Amino acid sequence: MYGLEGRRAIVTGAAYGIGKGIASRLAAEGCDVGLFDLDLAAAERVAVELSGSGRRVAVAAGDVSSKTDVEAGIGRLLAELGGGADILVNNAGICRIGKLLEMSESDWRATFGINVDGLFYASRMVVPGMVERRSGAVINLASWMGKSGAEAYGAYCASKFAVVALTQTLALEVGEHGVRVNAVAPGLVVQTKMRDESEERRRREGLPLAEERAKAIPLRRAAVPEDIAKAVAFLASDEAAYITGETLSVTGGVWND
Repeated sequence: MYGLEGRRAIVTGAAYGIGKGIASRLAAEGCDVGLFDLDLAAAERVAVELSGSGRRVAVAAGDVSSKTDVEAGIGRLLAELGGGADILVNNAGICRIGKLLEMSESDWRATFGINVDGLFYASRMVVPGMVERRSGAVINLASWMGKSGAEAYGAYCASKFAVVALTQTLALEVGEHGVRVNAVAPGLVVQTKMRDESEERRRREGLPLAEERAKAIPLRRAAVPEDIAKAVAFLASDEAAYITGETLSVTGGVWND
């Protein structure tokens, strides 16, 4: 365990998959947790599951690509958690598959709206309070595709490259105030809505599925949400007190730096 008892965390995209895994791990570590997700009913189900942890759990619904939704929803979470947050996990994300010359403008804009604008809006709501208290940790969810381009994933890759750049930039801007900003770059992760949607598209197009692709990973398996949650908990903890501006690859040994 990483000694996070009594800290307050906000997780975006917390109703499913990686976000749910992160919220569950932080609650288990002793954090009070604010869940922000577009799917209110699913987020409330997660809150019920976490209620047995003995920690305070708050829920707010909204679209991270909407400044209005983020200001209202995260503002409510901050109030319910006692006026601030010690940990912010910008997890909400989508993956729209399509070659760049064929992708619709709506898919392109939706990808950046959620994966990039969402990080921007949530950070501007939470990080000023961290700066004022001179303490805090931000963990952004990037991707192994944020380090290397991939055919038919151009929008997703570009958005996750942006996450890495924003992580580095914000770390430089707030480091002197005691706030650390890092990213986690997952590789192939199963048991998520994003993976299920991607697998269906790959199946239709006759592309290799996760089970086959995992054979090329040095650890010979895909990640599950708990693998990513462990990395997030570490970066949120004092064990990572001298780590900022970094992007930690959690890929089972696939190197693409």
